Amino acid sequence: MRTVYLNGQYLPESEARVSVFDRGFLFADAVYEVVSVIDGRLIDFEGHVARLHRSMAELRMPQLPEREELLEMCRELAARNALVEGMIYFEVTRGNPGDRDFLFPSVDLPPTIVGFTQNAALVDRPQAESGVSVVTLPDRRWQMAHVKTTQLLYASLMKVEAKAQGADDAWLVRDGLVTEGTSQNAHIVTKEGKLITHPLDSSILHGITQTAVLELARQGVVEVETRAFTVQEAKDAAEAMVTAASAFVLPVTRIDGVQLGDGKCGPITRKLRETYIEFARNSAI
Repeated sequence: MRTVYLNGQYLPESEARVSVFDRGFLFADAVYEVVSVIDGRLIDFEGHVARLHRSMAELRMPQLPEREELLEMCRELAARNALVEGMIYFEVTRGNPGDRDFLFPSVDLPPTIVGFTQNAALVDRPQAESGVSVVTLPDRRWQMAHVKTTQLLYASLMKVEAKAQGADDAWLVRDGLVTEGTSQNAHIVTKEGKLITHPLDSSILHGITQTAVLELARQGVVEVETRAFTVQEAKDAAEAMVTAASAFVLPVTRIDGVQLGDGKCGPITRKLRETYIEFARNSAI
């Protein structure tokens, strides 16, 4: 049985309890992060903590958990659960005001902080070569997608719809332009060999893995252009890929049934995945 973290305590998962009046449960008034783990060490930890604090500030949450507190929690969870490769999820809610009210509590509440581990194969994945398929679906999320909140119902609906259509996942589209995947950032490589990636605005989550991958790409791997791209551009691309903490870099080899290239991982995607994994191993803490 897993050991989880709840408000300063490490508990068997069967014993962890959160109040029915917690605003995270009633309003999705909560933010979260997922930190990848390789060889028992944390990847891109500083970026995840910084984004958690940014998300909390956007939602006017007053009590930011300290970096050292989160680092200790993640390391202790990894140790107690013998996590070698996988992910650590941690969530912060506005807390429990003792009743339900749309207005924020008039006094600062202690936040609810939850953490748990998940085992997952991150490095050796068949999809790293065969790729994933996506379908394009409407992006009907709220207009603050850059805030990493727990209100993920629409993304979940679109992931289920993609599966129903025989695809692995979905890319979301607004005004004819691809924003991002249901839980990943989306990128294409043109036939001219240029990596196209969406601007960091409020319509997408500012990916921590995305940021690291783009920095590595600019170090001589491929030219990067920051702009939105259309669905047709994606279908006409030489390569496509997604980036996420739970996937690192994975090729997208089919979009709306259209095969890209030879239907396998392209050379630029492969290089970026290899480069990122090397970077992750060398910089993990």
